[in-house]
Amino acid sequence: MESPARRPRLVVIVANGITGDSRVQKTAVAAARDGWHVTLVGRSDTKRVQHSKMGPIDVIRVPVGKEYSRAVTARKTHPVRSAATQFHLQDQAALNRYRAAYRAWVRQKSAESNWAGTPRRISVKAMLRARRTVHRLRVRAFQWEQRRRPKDPAPVGDWRRDWPQVIDLDLAFGPVIEELKPDVIHANDATMIVTAARSAARLKASGHRCAWLYDAHEYIKGVEWPNARQASALPAMEAEFIGRADAVVTVSAQMAELLKNDHKLSELPLVVGNSPVRAVIGSGKSRSSVRQACGLGPEVPLMVYSGWIGPERGVDAVIDGLAELPDVHLALVVGRTTPLLEELLARAGSLGVRDRVHLVPYVPQYEVADYLSSADLGLTPFRRVPNCEVSLPTKVSEYLQARLPLVTSDVKVIKAYVEEHGLGEVFTWDDPKTFAAAAARAMKSRDELAANITEEVLTDLSWEEQSGRLLQLYRQLSKKTPPGPRPEIAWTVTESPSAVRSAEPKEGEPAWRKLGNTRIKLGLGPANYAGQAAAYAQAITRLDPDVSVEVVMNKRPESFDYPADVYVDATRLDELDTQFQQVERIVGRYTHLLADAFMPVFGLLNGGTIAGDLAALKHAGIKVGLLAHGSEIRHPGRHMERHEYSLFRDAPAGIAAKLQAKAERNRKIADECGLPLYVTTPDLLDDLPTATWTPLVVDVDSWSTDRPVMERKRPVVLHAPSKRWTKGTDRIMPVLTELHDKGLIDFRLAEGIPVAEMQELVQGCDLVLDQFTTGSYGTFAVEAMAAGKPVVGYISDQVRGATQGALPIVSATPADLREVVESLVADREGTALIGQESAKFARTYHDGTWTAQVLSGFLK
Repeated sequence: MESPARRPRLVVIVANGITGDSRVQKTAVAAARDGWHVTLVGRSDTKRVQHSKMGPIDVIRVPVGKEYSRAVTARKTHPVRSAATQFHLQDQAALNRYRAAYRAWVRQKSAESNWAGTPRRISVKAMLRARRTVHRLRVRAFQWEQRRRPKDPAPVGDWRRDWPQVIDLDLAFGPVIEELKPDVIHANDATMIVTAARSAARLKASGHRCAWLYDAHEYIKGVEWPNARQASALPAMEAEFIGRADAVVTVSAQMAELLKNDHKLSELPLVVGNSPVRAVIGSGKSRSSVRQACGLGPEVPLMVYSGWIGPERGVDAVIDGLAELPDVHLALVVGRTTPLLEELLARAGSLGVRDRVHLVPYVPQYEVADYLSSADLGLTPFRRVPNCEVSLPTKVSEYLQARLPLVTSDVKVIKAYVEEHGLGEVFTWDDPKTFAAAAARAMKSRDELAANITEEVLTDLSWEEQSGRLLQLYRQLSKKTPPGPRPEIAWTVTESPSAVRSAEPKEGEPAWRKLGNTRIKLGLGPANYAGQAAAYAQAITRLDPDVSVEVVMNKRPESFDYPADVYVDATRLDELDTQFQQVERIVGRYTHLLADAFMPVFGLLNGGTIAGDLAALKHAGIKVGLLAHGSEIRHPGRHMERHEYSLFRDAPAGIAAKLQAKAERNRKIADECGLPLYVTTPDLLDDLPTATWTPLVVDVDSWSTDRPVMERKRPVVLHAPSKRWTKGTDRIMPVLTELHDKGLIDFRLAEGIPVAEMQELVQGCDLVLDQFTTGSYGTFAVEAMAAGKPVVGYISDQVRGATQGALPIVSATPADLREVVESLVADREGTALIGQESAKFARTYHDGTWTAQVLSGFLK
């Protein structure tokens, strides 16, 4: 094989949003570590292309239109009849336009009949009667035709017409792939097989050699698809294109045999099981555990089911059997609430076991095994349907890497594996009593079963072992060898923003698109701390035309007027009139709500937190997410354990205890609500480990300046605490005063300064000192970085890791601040370069582009 001058290019494509797909992410990281130039291409939730990075991996999400699907849907089953019944009325929208035009005509002509003389009046009234008759006939004919259209039409036998969404995917993904000119395309699932085949063929036709492989995650013919057309189309697509693939990969030996026999393949597909990365297990990367998320002590028996809950997954048998296991609790690791999950929870309530069923959130794929390891047993209660019978699912590997014995239904492959290695107990898939008995046996013999999870089992079910075969296949297909491995790329690499800039808002447009006629109507508030709800609104609507926003702020007379659409008098939240006004403003108007600081949105109607309002919001069909800013979720006790100079050590008397009670209350709400959770600063992931970081947003352009840095003989050093105890001001003042008196720096302390004046102070200084108490950074530090100023503050390893090490803030504590400042003054050129990197960082992470992209999954 040749060793190329450039790294060979791999494009990994998948028809989902990438974020929750562990196999796709691990595939990309493994290839990048092997030396490939990797691009991940997935589907965008918005109408624009989204760019980001996973370490060196480029991530592109493309919007997928519906033009082809609509064209197919518009085709008439009975074209001659439809030409008569729906003449020029192709769909409901066309009928609505026709009705509107008719009503406008009627109003005009009926008015004319009053204005006109007698002869004209008679003719106009005749026209009105005739037109009314025609209008009624056309509307009734349209409705008659619509009633005769089947809601789930039978397959026509052409996958392009039965499942046209695949063509829409190809139209969106194909041009992006071909522009990248990959050496290998890795197509995940049947929905990508058409695109991979076409793009590879088009590239070859243009003179670029490109191989492609099909990765069959599911046995398509064995899946119980939700409608007949999909069930017909996807197997037909697979059958048409699988033979054109340069290689086929799948997840089990049994599926490999089925695919080979079904499609008369010349070679057996390569088996690459979806397993966890073993190298990161036990590394301390996981911030939480299922037991902690459930709020249970180590003595409580705990079973866990992790993953998608569909009818074929058999979780109903577990719920029914739980009544026979009076001391046992169940953790369901789920990504979102679905109607089926709600049915299962209602069923648990009727059986009297709801208090022992806990919903806990997903964690990043590299944390899963550690997250699960605090449970006692892992569950695979699958029903005996063909797709579940033929593979060893990901969750089996995750349970075993977490050293959890299994309780599994008698589906063929899992049962055989468990019995061969003595890894758990088996029950009859549709019999809750046999499940309860199997779970009881497994609990009793847990230690003996866990001892059978040997090194051989763990090695075989590791991604390092499985992905090695895949990397070799890439080399064989491309006939290229990467120039060298890159072990420095961490298996735990996470997504971060790229430097791609979005279009600036047009002059004259409002700060954000006000709540109106858009598909998504988002409410933001009611805390709006530091105007962040307003900043989020501006970023989201700038980047997503489908979203309009209403920003709400509960405002006290003494608080600052941050931008908002609605200000609610915070002193009157206990008044019924105020409460009902909020109900009327939200219910029926919002589709989505991002509630910040755990504050209630209906005043104090249902209590003092958002928890009381959630039932009403759910009943109103409003999708809710929770956003935390800081003190409402930061736990003082644990913060002092982690940080020597914690701000809570200097807090006024009683403050720490009060904030700790609030943090514990809000953490309980977060754990129990099952809603998407977000935090504005990365340190809060220590307190809310299942949340997602949505960075603070600032107006980067307004803070930007080209004033030079570190050119004065005495650099101007600025420190601007909002409250001294929160920034550690009194701890650092002696050092700064001494350095000032020596003439090394010109130190300036800014307190109680208006925003406009503060901006001038920041733009005119050389060095900014932020906080020395939290281990993180806030809005002021971001504004200083946006101004191109080097920033000094105390930054924890966890916070720096959240930015993949990109955060340019110079870390210091009160103990070493003197040495840090002296070194920065001594190396003026290097310090100025830190300022330049700070400006780039602020624009990349904090101009709102990345925050809006992170929230795009919620805004569906």
